[in-house]
Amino acid sequence: MDVLTLPDAWGWGLMGRWVDPAPFEGVRPRVPWWALVPGKLKWIAAVAALVWLLLVGVVRLVLLVGRYPVVTLTPALMLVCWWRLGWGPLVLVLLAVAAGLVIWWGLSRGSFRGQVWLRLVTEWRRASVYVPRWKTTVRLAELAKEWRGREYLPKLRRVRSDGWRDRVRVRMIPAQSHEEWELRRAGLAHSFGARSCRVRVLKPRMLELDFVHADPLARPVPVPPLCNDADAVDLKRVVIGILETGKAWRLRLLGNQVLGVGVQGAGKASVLWSIVWHLAPAIRAGAVRLVGIDPKGGMELGQCEEAFSRLVFDNGAAAVELLEEIAAEVKERAAKYRGVRRIWARRTGEPFTLLIIDELADLVAYQPDRNLRERAVRAVSTITSQGRAPGYAVLGLVQDPRKEVVAFRHLFGTKIALRLDEAPQVDMVLGDGARARGAAAHEISENTPGVAWVKTDGRGMPERARAFHVTDADLVELAMFFGITEATVHEFPNRPDGGDAMGGEAA
Repeated sequence: MDVLTLPDAWGWGLMGRWVDPAPFEGVRPRVPWWALVPGKLKWIAAVAALVWLLLVGVVRLVLLVGRYPVVTLTPALMLVCWWRLGWGPLVLVLLAVAAGLVIWWGLSRGSFRGQVWLRLVTEWRRASVYVPRWKTTVRLAELAKEWRGREYLPKLRRVRSDGWRDRVRVRMIPAQSHEEWELRRAGLAHSFGARSCRVRVLKPRMLELDFVHADPLARPVPVPPLCNDADAVDLKRVVIGILETGKAWRLRLLGNQVLGVGVQGAGKASVLWSIVWHLAPAIRAGAVRLVGIDPKGGMELGQCEEAFSRLVFDNGAAAVELLEEIAAEVKERAAKYRGVRRIWARRTGEPFTLLIIDELADLVAYQPDRNLRERAVRAVSTITSQGRAPGYAVLGLVQDPRKEVVAFRHLFGTKIALRLDEAPQVDMVLGDGARARGAAAHEISENTPGVAWVKTDGRGMPERARAFHVTDADLVELAMFFGITEATVHEFPNRPDGGDAMGGEAA
């Protein structure tokens, strides 16, 4: 029978036999890593950390002053002035600055608006609109990503206000494309209280969002005074209106073809007559020749026949023969320039020819005679594809931009999209992706005829512009400019009661 022995405190049993005590189950104390670092390294690390914090603080202060210069520098300068000079000189300085700003505003409101007012608006909108809502908005819009417990947020960079829009620069997160932002334009616009949002790619990983608040093209743009200097007409920079940025809308005619698309009442006539208005001095001098086809019986081009050297007012055989004649001239002039020059110049002595076709679809799609329709398509295709170098340009105006109507629309270097009926038509006219980037031609108001989105080959982003508003009185002035010095007065017939048709008494 075994005898139970109990261990004592030193591991010896009552019977004098050694028994191992229970193992120690406590946690060994851990010494922090910094306690093992030598004292000199601790001081060096502390100094490095302090320098790093100071550097970060200075950088943040510089960024703060750069983003809010007026709000940060004005109180600082006032504090320095009060500390060095006292309250009296400070009040005088403030009064002098206020008087200077008032004088500046009175003498040059444009400069004051750009240098003072818009800077204040920029700082206010950045601090009150974009900074407080930025993180929440990009998270809810699913533009922020999370990976391994770390959140990646698009960074809000520079903000600039132009009054009618805010330009917000954004740095995208890795593996993100601009298409993701284009899909969320409407949500971003509503989140920041804007009417619309447009997306532009500046460089890799850098976007600029245009948050539009007002329409700078809401009012009609009057035509400028007619110029008498034919040499001042630049066929590469024909001014026909203004851009929404306030700059002149310049259209290239030399070495280019222009297609204008818009529904009825969209303002195609404004584009047409704005071009003729700018070319008027060169037309009168013989440096530019206008040839027109108006299938509507002359309802449009007949308003100023004096500007045209040739005019046809239908879509029949006469119109097709005129097109074929112009196509033959293109080939003839190209053969003449072979080995001499590569593009038309004014010193050749031959006029630059602009062919204007109002309602192009009536010639190339709606013409019931198949033979005439095919001849018209061949002639227009020849002029648009080969007329660039010899000095021939086509301005085609149409309502329906489908390929079935204008199968050769790719031959036009500049496309002008006025008010359109449907959203898919925007990409038909301006190219794939134009509507996704903000070119909303289908949203143009009926109250703003002449407003259009313009896309020129070689330029990535379409531009929004408005053509000059050419009134009937302007067309009368234009006709008189081409040589009509007096108008014909037509008498109204008398009424049976002896009064005239205008309601006056008989003489």
